[in-house]
Amino acid sequence: MSTPESAAGPGTEQGEGPTAEAQPTSLSTQAARQLTTTAKSEPQMQAITSRWLLKMLPWTDVKGGTYRVNRRLQLRIGRGRVQFEQNGADDIKVIPETLTELPVLRGYSDTAVLKHIASRLRVRQVHVGEILFDAGQPVTETYLVVHGRFTRYATGKFGEEEVVGVVTDGDQMGDEAVGRADPLWLTSVRAETPGVVLVLPWDALMQIVEDTPSLAAHLDAFAERQRKPMNRKGEADVPVLAGHLGEQTLSSGYVDYELTPREYELSLTQTVLRIHTRVADLYNNPMDQTEQQLRLTIEEIRERQEWELVNNREFGLLHSVDYGQRISTFTGPPTPDDLDELLSMRRKTKLFLAHPKAIAAFFRQCNRRGLVPGTANVDGHEVPAWRGVPLFPCGKIPISPEHTTSIIALRTGEADQGVVGLYQTGIPDEYQPGLNVRFMGIDTAAIMSYLVTAYYSLAILVPDAAGILENVQIGRSAE
Repeated sequence: MSTPESAAGPGTEQGEGPTAEAQPTSLSTQAARQLTTTAKSEPQMQAITSRWLLKMLPWTDVKGGTYRVNRRLQLRIGRGRVQFEQNGADDIKVIPETLTELPVLRGYSDTAVLKHIASRLRVRQVHVGEILFDAGQPVTETYLVVHGRFTRYATGKFGEEEVVGVVTDGDQMGDEAVGRADPLWLTSVRAETPGVVLVLPWDALMQIVEDTPSLAAHLDAFAERQRKPMNRKGEADVPVLAGHLGEQTLSSGYVDYELTPREYELSLTQTVLRIHTRVADLYNNPMDQTEQQLRLTIEEIRERQEWELVNNREFGLLHSVDYGQRISTFTGPPTPDDLDELLSMRRKTKLFLAHPKAIAAFFRQCNRRGLVPGTANVDGHEVPAWRGVPLFPCGKIPISPEHTTSIIALRTGEADQGVVGLYQTGIPDEYQPGLNVRFMGIDTAAIMSYLVTAYYSLAILVPDAAGILENVQIGRSAE
């Protein structure tokens, strides 16, 4: 909110007015008078939104300024997404350093080997309906998806086709076969849209492993870690005995923890509010100018705070949700089936967050099926809901140039190992919880300055506390 410095500074002679190019650095008396005559409203601000995320998050007081999330030791490594660079239709390359997002290469640091692997990948165009591989076939190639939507499917018990997943941009297929003798595909994959994939023959990958001792050792360690006992969530198992009779020798063990847990430092949003002393002294009836200026400044800071909680690359939801908790829409528009799938990925989902246009697109799909979404009463407000879970509008979730967006599902609260907001209370000159206003003095132009700061962050306590439905198309069909 800082504004350009005025040209009329301490060196301006008495009676000399500002130059034609000067810009005000605080509210003018002419504008201030709008609050002192006739019946009037408080200053209005169009950018204020409902900010449901800030309202619905449970907030944890972080007295030390840093919040550490301790977790049980994780043996199954989560998968990330690789990135690509494109210089033409056929000149597409994977960025070698991002290959470490693949579970089998997580933590591998030899850049020369990663570049060698990247150089062996070849571009392949895929047509609609093309089958990349069938379930039960030997794994002869590995794939990185540059662009397109692919369906994983299997044959059901009674011979019908069952869709078991969707693969989209940045995903991979095949690295799960590392460490297995004579690996076979567990599902079939079919292209639902035209697409582009990068392909690496399995024999070529095995040759690279054979020629690179450091890579072979890394993959052996990965395979050994995957052979250790783990629970269904991939955490180091605790041996227990159940259903036994008599004097059985009980299993023994311990719960291991991660040695390098993630720590969240409080982020901040700041601005300097400038008010002329003449405005603060003379134009305060019936509305306090300083309070009104501060109120609108804080509204803007809170709007930015919610934007950061969604979009910040360090802790924002869109960048912090585990890739194992991300799914893609099956057909493009958000359908009831898609939201059901998102709900099934976690227990006790407390809320959905979606752009208002995504909510409208979901309602259109419900209308086509003759379904009427319910509502939920939240703090006296009736909000739309699906399966009893409120669906809150959040305009901070971006819409891509391709007219797609995301829908976020959250379980909240420390007691439920969910998502929590972080702030610190009791800070000096606190004006609201986690926000303070500090007087910075009066300069020689009789301008008072106030430093307004909000401290905050967000933590996902366990990976399945948050999930995202991606590639949500919001356009209206031509029907």
